[in-house]
Amino acid sequence: MKPYDASQFDHDCCKPFLHEGGGKGILLIHGFTGCVSHMRPLGDALADRGYTVMGFNLPGHAATEEEMGQTNWSQWLQASRDALAKLRRRCDQVTVAGLSMGGDIALILAEEGLADACAAISAPMASRNPWIHAAPFAAPFKPRVSWAPPTERHQTLDPAFDYGYSGFPTRKLIDLQYLMRKARRNLFRLRCPLLAVQSTGDRTVWPGSLTCILQGVSSQHKQKLVLRDVPHVCTLSSELPAIVDAVDKLAAAL
Repeated sequence: MKPYDASQFDHDCCKPFLHEGGGKGILLIHGFTGCVSHMRPLGDALADRGYTVMGFNLPGHAATEEEMGQTNWSQWLQASRDALAKLRRRCDQVTVAGLSMGGDIALILAEEGLADACAAISAPMASRNPWIHAAPFAAPFKPRVSWAPPTERHQTLDPAFDYGYSGFPTRKLIDLQYLMRKARRNLFRLRCPLLAVQSTGDRTVWPGSLTCILQGVSSQHKQKLVLRDVPHVCTLSSELPAIVDAVDKLAAAL
């Protein structure tokens, strides 16, 4: 992530967007501490293929860390439901695609029967970092967590779209953990066509997340896309064309 500066979110790519296209819609949901800019290249590419594509910022995101601290998982989830309902009024079929925590939210919407297809991109079923479980106890003593400095691999991401907070309120890990558990607990309820995407270079999510999702859902039609050695925010990586093709294939089959 770039160093935190609230003014960075004034950039056009950080604003919600709606690309008007055909009767098939795709809702894009960004991840924890990120913003809609992480989904913009994917959205633009899918719009070029004729889809109606919507991207939005989750409550408390693309604002300030303080504002994020005043929101919670239920608001993030409800905002996603509302966005999906808005897109459905325009479209005959809606595919929901989410990155990271947004992937967990996408899974939940599909588990609730609200989406016609689901793409879970870098969606965590658990975190690589065991300290996430200590968040309720650590928050009073360490109220803020800073993201680690970018690695060489992370620096390969498209800097024109890599906007997000440099840290977050520690207690927000409780909300993130709740969404991960909720998505994982109800995987069996997901029956719509599914695409699960994960990179071998993802150092954020539990490596078994992809397999967990594919084995847990009840979908008759499920696909996987394994990316090679790109970071967690793979929608800004060199593997973007592969993601575009896979999501296009998923949505086109409806």
